[in-house]
Order: sequence, then C-alpha cells, then structure tokens
Amino acid sequence: MKVPFCLPVIPRTLLAFRGPDAVRYLNGQLTQDVRNLGDTALPSCVTDAKGKLQFFVHVFRGPDDAIWIEGPVELAEELEARLTRYLIADDVEVENLSEAWQLVHVADSPEAPEVVAGFVRKAKRIGDEGYDVWLPAGAQFACIPLSHEEAEARRIAARIPAWGAELVAGMLPPEAGLDRSAISYHKGCYIGQEVLSRIKAAGKVNRKLAAFSVPAGAKAGDELALPEGKVAGVITSVSSTADEAGAFPALGYLEKAGFEAKEFRVEGIEAVVRVE
Repeated sequence: MKVPFCLPVIPRTLLAFRGPDAVRYLNGQLTQDVRNLGDTALPSCVTDAKGKLQFFVHVFRGPDDAIWIEGPVELAEELEARLTRYLIADDVEVENLSEAWQLVHVADSPEAPEVVAGFVRKAKRIGDEGYDVWLPAGAQFACIPLSHEEAEARRIAARIPAWGAELVAGMLPPEAGLDRSAISYHKGCYIGQEVLSRIKAAGKVNRKLAAFSVPAGAKAGDELALPEGKVAGVITSVSSTADEAGAFPALGYLEKAGFEAKEFRVEGIEAVVRVE
C-alpha cells in the first residue's frame, strides 16, 4: 500500500465535552451545527457577541461519542476558558485531552487510513478531502510528512485561510469566506448569531479574502495599491512554489475600493499583482 503524505505534526489543544447537555450547550457556543457530525471533522468559529472571531477550531465526535474540539495549542488556556465560561447548570463534563492524543492529517489518501490504535475522521484542511488520524500520544503512523513550505503551497493553492495569517481574532468570519464552510444559519441561536445573520442578509462585507498571482519578491504584509496609488488590500500568504509563468500563488484581503480591480502594484516591485 502506498505510504500517504501528511501535514507536519504539531501540538494541538484538544477538549472533550460529555454529558446529556453537551450538544445543546456547544450549539450555543459554536457557529457550526454539532448535532450531526457523523464521521467528519467540521471547521467552526467561536465568536463574541458582535460576531467577531475569537477562535477557529474543528469539531468532531471522539471514539467515546463525546464531542471533541481541536484548536491552536498557543491558545489553549483562552479557548478552554471561553468554551466553559457559560457552563452554569448544564450537565456537561469537560476534559482536556491535549497531552493524551496527537493529530496526523493525511492529505492524499483515496480512502480512510487504517489504524491499530486511535480513530479516523474526514477533514478538509488543505483543500481536497483528507483524513484526520487521531493517535494516542507516542503512537506511530506511517506517512511522509510534507515540509512546512509544501503544506503552505497546497493550502494557498486551495485558497484555505489559516489562523495567524488570514484568520485573526477580531475579524468577521464572512470576510474570509468562512460562512461557506464553518457557519450554520439554520441551527438556532449562538453567541454572535444575530450579527452574522444580518451580514448574510445584507450580502456584503467591507473586505474579502481573495487569491492572487504575485511576482517574485512579494511577501506577506505587502500592501496592494491601485494604479492611482490608493491602497486597497494586503497580502497575507505567499506560496514558495511558482507556476509555469514564474508567478507565485498568494492570498490576501481586498478592501471595497479594490473589489472590482484586477491588477495591483506592490511598492518596490515592477511587475503587477493579478487577482485570480
């Protein structure tokens, strides 16, 4: 059997929610509908009362049928504090499993990998359908780890926003297109739901995530200027892999002034930046 490629293994924050009120409680905290997770890990936002992003996580069923939530390890304390803040009379038990489990995401397997220990969930982390392989800490899984650069190139080509680059605390999730994958508009109330529903009804945002083709030398943080010089966007991620024309796929945000533009300039670089 062909050995699959996998993302670099990095520590994750992992919380398990159990009890008769766990589903109802979490549906009031997450933008995703957790009632019918099945065998899939779904992306979700944790937002404040103004609909602004606080955390970006994945939610799925653990092997014990509890609801598990995985997020960035550097936000472990903040995430647990936020997700347990409103537990008052709810019959919910929360356990931190971060030290007990490790995640290996398989990026290119045509079918679910087989594991002796642990379990597998479908997940789309860098574009095409992949699989999250959850293993007990210290367990081994045969795969070929992608380098950070290779993983980033795949993510950017698939136009998947990442925490710390396209996704930051305080932004509105629809700006990054998360309304298409991480927000349920049919499950009922949750913190921030009213604001996000109004944005959906209005059908517009003040800035939006876009894909670009940038020349060599462009980098994250570079401002995108219109021909007349007005700044109308910023680059957030640039692939290290060039296309056949020698340009590099990139992601970034456009302000309203740049929504209709197709080309931009970056200071100090002669070639234009094109919207894909």
